Amino acid sequence: MRILKAINKVPGGLMVVPLFIGMVINTFTPNLLKIGGFTEALSGIGYPTVLGMFLFTAGTKMTLRTAPRMLKRGFGILLAKVGIATTIALSVAYFLGGDLFGLSTLALLVAMSDTNGGMFLALTSAMGDKEDAGTYVPQSIETGPFLTMIILVGAGLANIPWMTMVSVIAPIFAGALLANLDEDLREFFGSHEPIIVPFMAFTLGQNINLMNVLTGGLPGIVLGIMTLVITGICCILADKLLGGSGIAGAAASSTAGNSAAVPKAVAMADPTYAAIAPIATVQVAASVIVTAVLTPLLTSWMFNRVQKQRAAEAARRPVPAAAAVADSVPVGASDAPAAPAAR
Repeated sequence: MRILKAINKVPGGLMVVPLFIGMVINTFTPNLLKIGGFTEALSGIGYPTVLGMFLFTAGTKMTLRTAPRMLKRGFGILLAKVGIATTIALSVAYFLGGDLFGLSTLALLVAMSDTNGGMFLALTSAMGDKEDAGTYVPQSIETGPFLTMIILVGAGLANIPWMTMVSVIAPIFAGALLANLDEDLREFFGSHEPIIVPFMAFTLGQNINLMNVLTGGLPGIVLGIMTLVITGICCILADKLLGGSGIAGAAASSTAGNSAAVPKAVAMADPTYAAIAPIATVQVAASVIVTAVLTPLLTSWMFNRVQKQRAAEAARRPVPAAAAVADSVPVGASDAPAAPAAR
């Protein structure tokens, strides 16, 4: 049986499929894994431990040895994506009572502010250049719940103790520190992140009831389209303004698969979000799937547009004088015998 290949055919499969299995178990047989010992440790109660492991491995991907131009473009795309996500989320919170088409402030902020790193690197590697792919280094700051918590606390929308926020960033900082001290450690932990993701998704799913999907389904699709269109446009513009082609900006229009874990992490830090976290998780997961399908299409469209623009610019470029003279000589003229000298 080719189970892994089948899972990988699903957009964000390593996150989405275990998440769904965990939700099914929690909905229909909630006590199945609650038998104590190591088995129960892999149920919903084990989520904080697995999340901590994931945050550490995510931190190992952050490196300081990056070209200044990559950093400038990467931070520009980061600010564009997080900035528009924050603007929309806070506008909904302050002016619409925290609800837009069934989407909460939490769901909007989480889905629109975090890029799918694996997809970004795959798309920029295939259609961009090394500089495009390198812009993800500063963008990786989006990973995990810390940035979301900072925004919510700063806006006065959450009451999260600072020590709790420190506990979130501590694994990321530790991973980043070790990765910058030793390239072998960065390679080892960074390459093994995919192993942790299914466990994180499975334990997260066991904290969600599938009945919430009926409430969060359609709004989640709307969330995915909003993320693609709004953050896509902003990131493309930021990329171009900073000297890029727009391909990296288009590739940043997705929702990270791991961001489905953020609403629960926020709810753990601030219990006032506990009621909406399950629905927000489902909506963010839907956005993951929608953008996983549409972001490659947007990036491909941007790539084709860039190629056409470059071809048009090459056609308008003036031909050098020497080449023009060479082109004016009839074919084979240089091979003709020389005229006899006058006697």
